[in-house]
Amino acid sequence: MDVTESTPGEDEVAPENACPIAPVVDIVFSRWTTPILWTLNEYGRQRFVELERRIATITPKVLTERLRRLERDGLVVRTYHPEVPPRVEYEISALGRSLAPLFATLAEWSPNLDKVEQARRAYDARTGTR
Repeated sequence: MDVTESTPGEDEVAPENACPIAPVVDIVFSRWTTPILWTLNEYGRQRFVELERRIATITPKVLTERLRRLERDGLVVRTYHPEVPPRVEYEISALGRSLAPLFATLAEWSPNLDKVEQARRAYDARTGTR
């Protein structure tokens, strides 16, 4: 077989192998996950209403869904206190805390957002978009 020829599918790479960090990005950086994890890492154990106040733009339904997903993924621990009235608290797990260096690195990078905004304005001016 000629070296320039390939069999169908030979050069295809499974999506999970194309970028090894893609599954991590899907878990950690899905909408609302990052603000929830960051808030729990930054402020510690929180009740639902406290989280809802700190992440002001999230709806209760979405917060509930994301907390359940994070609990399922092992990034958040939910503690139920059987008292009257019942009390539920959420805290970041050890696995979730292991993301703290990543959050710190991203926070260090955040001053570059001004440069991103400048680049966007320059691009929009050049292309007439926006």
